[in-house]
Amino acid sequence: MAGAFQLHERLAADCITLADWPLCRVLLMNDASYPWLILVPRRPALSEIHDLDPGDMPQFMDETCGASRALQSSLKPDKINVAALGNLVPQLHLHVIARFTGDPAWPGPVWGKAPPVPYESGALQERVAMLTGAFRET
Repeated sequence: MAGAFQLHERLAADCITLADWPLCRVLLMNDASYPWLILVPRRPALSEIHDLDPGDMPQFMDETCGASRALQSSLKPDKINVAALGNLVPQLHLHVIARFTGDPAWPGPVWGKAPPVPYESGALQERVAMLTGAFRET
């Protein structure tokens, strides 16, 4: 594949970068209603999971599980949702969302339920510190 990795403009506008793992850029969706990570493989011109090089597949799964474990261990959610939709953002990305029975969209999907509620500065700093700490433990 020609070209270099570039994060899609919508992801860049809607998210906070938390880390670059061996394969994926790890983003936090700027919506305080849901603890919501997005993994974006740092490979150019990918839109579907099956577009990944077969050699990247195990790493993608390992990083997905790492993100899931970090949310599980730090937040103790009732459920972790993992989804690859890409209807609005064509760049391959995977959503990893901690869900709680009391969250605004439970038990339905988080998409389209309510407008995003951006993190307030202090809450964002706390969430980032908690998640980056959990990343080191997984």
